[in-house]
Amino acid sequence: MENNKRPEAMKRIETPELAKSFIDEQLAAIREQVGDRKVLLALSGGVDSSVVAALLIKAIGKNLVCVHVNHGLLRKGEPEQVIDVFRNQMDANLVYVDAVDRFLDKLKDVAEPEKKRKIIGAEFIRVFEEEARKQEGIDFLAQGTIYPDILESGPVKAHHNVGGLPEDLKFELVEPLKFLYKDEVRVVGKELGLPDGMVYRQPFPGPGLGVRCLGAITRDRLEAVRESDAILREEFAKNGLEGKVWQYFTVVPDFKSVGIKDNARTFEYPVIIRAVNTKDAMTATVEDVPFALLQHITERITHEVEGVNRVLYDLTPKPSGTIEWE
Repeated sequence: MENNKRPEAMKRIETPELAKSFIDEQLAAIREQVGDRKVLLALSGGVDSSVVAALLIKAIGKNLVCVHVNHGLLRKGEPEQVIDVFRNQMDANLVYVDAVDRFLDKLKDVAEPEKKRKIIGAEFIRVFEEEARKQEGIDFLAQGTIYPDILESGPVKAHHNVGGLPEDLKFELVEPLKFLYKDEVRVVGKELGLPDGMVYRQPFPGPGLGVRCLGAITRDRLEAVRESDAILREEFAKNGLEGKVWQYFTVVPDFKSVGIKDNARTFEYPVIIRAVNTKDAMTATVEDVPFALLQHITERITHEVEGVNRVLYDLTPKPSGTIEWE
């Protein structure tokens, strides 16, 4: 654990100048550790893995192999953003894996939240392992481990699931962010030129929309979550709430209610909006969203999202509720 203790003399990275100094140090350290060998990275598109990817591309170029697994549980536009930023803009060696059907078939009829999490995590390991075995000459595994991960769950970043890779894949770890806190990672990401939408991405659960499509996941409700979430994020950005509210999202439960559309009765799903503020995620307060904005969002969701006829706002703080629903 001694090698995983943040150096006492290390300054907090709060300015572009300090970020540039950190980047220069890490580029030298990565080149010294890796040399001309290859590194594999599971690139989710989240803040930590994206910053690691940008650092390694700068350090070793095409010797970094990024694997982006689309399991069908990402938010609207996220796989496309990963491809655009890393393959098109940064010329990364990016392997894109469309595993949507594979994951959703495994999750069919599974309603218990913890079982869903385990299936998603285990399947991710298998897909990543398969892609790792297709590559030749990989000696290193890069991870987006940051300092809170070490403090809370040991040296392996649990939600990236790489701890489950088979023993015979004897990768040496590359963890350039392991002494940084999340806010420092964002400063480094900005200095590396990553887009704000990636650098300031709000927290997102490892199982993705799988825990926001409540109960057994169906494709229609999953699309309703994805589309309603996109509308909510768009409207919060337009109305100055992006960056002000810590986390906001929609969930779609596994029940329907009667409604009216085009002068006819409907039997469709509700969408529940959640918007909370917190400092440490141990407790959370509910954002006081202007009622007129909630009405506008409701109008858009009920008219633009297929299979939805109601919108509800979750007023429950933590405790007694948790931030996520599952």
